[in-house]
Amino acid sequence: MNDDTKVLYNASCPVCSREVNHYARLSDRQALPITYDDLSDSDRLADWGISADDAAKRLHVRKDGQTYAGLPAFIVLWREIPQTRWLARVFSLPGLHGTASWLYDRVLAPLLYRLHLRRQSRGG
Repeated sequence: MNDDTKVLYNASCPVCSREVNHYARLSDRQALPITYDDLSDSDRLADWGISADDAAKRLHVRKDGQTYAGLPAFIVLWREIPQTRWLARVFSLPGLHGTASWLYDRVLAPLLYRLHLRRQSRGG
């Protein structure tokens, strides 16, 4: 089984792309086995088995054959990059994990998704 980490994200989202591009630069510098797939690449999206609409709703990460979404996806990614492992530890703490997951799922992800839909309706 391929144990490389794969990240599916919305490159058309300025916030998402800025953050994920940061992780990509960190992982590229260290030649880490992480690939970054833009949800607008239909061939790559088909490999994920996720609709573009669902992919745009939150970050997805695949590791060891399992797909994670939302904060758990970030934690899997952060664990792979030495400079961000501390984030994985912090956001895995029981009290903070629940609160951060709730904020991501109920506030941040829906806000970014609405902005995504707005950009799409404007054609950009």
